[in-house]
Amino acid sequence: MSAVADTAPQAGADGRSARAPWALTAPALMLFVGVLLIPLAMTVLLSFHDWGQYKGIEPVFILKNWREIATDPYYAEMFWRTFRIAALTTLITAVLGAPEAYILNRMSGRWKSFFLLVILGPLLVSVVARTLGWALLFGGNNGLVNKLLMSLGVIGAPLRFMFTETGMVVALAHVMMPFMVLSVWAALQRLDPQIENAALSLGAGSLTIIRRIIMPQIMPGVLSGAIIVFSLAASAFATPAIIGGRRLKVAATLAYDEFLNTLNWPLGAAVAILLLVALVLIVVGSNALIERRYAEVFR
Repeated sequence: MSAVADTAPQAGADGRSARAPWALTAPALMLFVGVLLIPLAMTVLLSFHDWGQYKGIEPVFILKNWREIATDPYYAEMFWRTFRIAALTTLITAVLGAPEAYILNRMSGRWKSFFLLVILGPLLVSVVARTLGWALLFGGNNGLVNKLLMSLGVIGAPLRFMFTETGMVVALAHVMMPFMVLSVWAALQRLDPQIENAALSLGAGSLTIIRRIIMPQIMPGVLSGAIIVFSLAASAFATPAIIGGRRLKVAATLAYDEFLNTLNWPLGAAVAILLLVALVLIVVGSNALIERRYAEVFR
């Protein structure tokens, strides 16, 4: 009887300890379902509804919006432009951000803190304000840089910046640069500086050290930063809307126009869901390849 009596409280304690993680995660899980899963499910259902200029939204199940996106070359070009701009932005941030992070990592403590603040400073400023700054610098005949270059005789006509893909890439690269620098800088924290000194003492040149020691160590950080930058650039709205305007649309600005200008919510929902699915596939696939290729680094 004593053994049975002792086992009953133990079983109750085990049951409570097993339910504790679910009880602790229940509020976060409910919030996740309420603010993310349910709106996403409603958006997916909305993309299969019909819409007319005079009849509005009809809650019927049709493939009209998806068929229009699949058959109209306009949407193919728009998505191609979206991912092309995101890819170029990612490339620029990787080429410029990785050396910047390496230099930051080699600085002394006081200067490292100062320049880290300089890198993170733009994140404290609104994306709209930073994008408008680029527009003031290069926008048309009245842009400060264009006026300066023309007064010096360097160029004969203003450089085209507004309503061009080049302007969108430059502005997005500036906005996304801190994310790449921080990703590479975090990877550099795992790199022992004594390894470079050992390679130098053994006669390795600077290029050999960069290629054989530094690059393999920071590549996971570069690729992780590339995933972050690509995702944010492909889904960015404020910068493409200001620099690209209404003439040069990407997926985010097109979905915005369909929702708020033409009021074709089902088509805008289809564009938004297609962009989301494409980004999820790209991010998940890239992350799996990175973890498989650099499994030793992530251990």
